[in-house]
Amino acid sequence: MNNIKGKTGVLLVNLGTPDSPRTKDVRKYLREFLMDKRVIDIPFITRWMLVNLIIAPFRAPKSAKIYQELWEERGSPLMFYGEDVKSLLQTALGDKYI
Repeated sequence: MNNIKGKTGVLLVNLGTPDSPRTKDVRKYLREFLMDKRVIDIPFITRWMLVNLIIAPFRAPKSAKIYQELWEERGSPLMFYGEDVKSLLQTALGDKYI
């Protein structure tokens, strides 16, 4: 284990991104993300019906088209820009931060 004593932690949060811009992957991502009770704070069965019967089936194809326009060779811009920020921040802050 790395020696972390005396270091300050920096937390970067990413709420996720689909595995690909295909509709099935966007639908999967929407279901995973929106089924979190901290994202939609309503009773489970109501949340399940809302996400699986209304939001994911209708929103996934529309969102997939947008993701297809934004997707790059490196993948999802949200993911690779997040990784870039992490690397640049680590370099800028140095070894005192983890």
